[in-house]
Amino acid sequence: MALPSNQKRKKFGKGEILQEAPPAMASRLSSCLDDIKISWQKKRNNIAGLWQDWSKIAGEPLASNCKPLSLRRGMLVIGAKHPQWLQALQYNRTQLLARIRTQGYEVRDLRIQQYHPRAKKNQLESEDSIWGRHPSRIDVHGIAKCSQCSSPAPAGEMALWGMCGFCRRAIILSNE
Repeated sequence: MALPSNQKRKKFGKGEILQEAPPAMASRLSSCLDDIKISWQKKRNNIAGLWQDWSKIAGEPLASNCKPLSLRRGMLVIGAKHPQWLQALQYNRTQLLARIRTQGYEVRDLRIQQYHPRAKKNQLESEDSIWGRHPSRIDVHGIAKCSQCSSPAPAGEMALWGMCGFCRRAIILSNE
């Protein structure tokens, strides 16, 4: 008699008991992401797969200036950054739709519109550029004498606050 696949024997005293097998190891995050990617590729009616294949479908000049915006009920909305590219999309509409369908996407029709991509407002500056102009850098701004305590201080701090960072901190703490 064979054991069920989810059980195994364990010795207990003079006898044996059936015990459930330990659970399988948890899959790594990368394998989970690979599974999601494969499922996107299998489903040819979602926008994520279309975004991935867009440069191959549209070609480089169109792909860099036009983007798929949404795909609902077989209607693909494509946005163009400039009227020139909007016109290029309209002229190549039938060829583009044929290429999309040959890639396996279930697109019934195309709607072409102009769109203005939002500028990234929260683009952070690199640490190197911030540190390159920091007022405490003696190698960049040089060294000067503090007007409050007469000790050597970075010239950048002197130009910015009129005193060294230690004197400025003391004044801020005394005002609180």
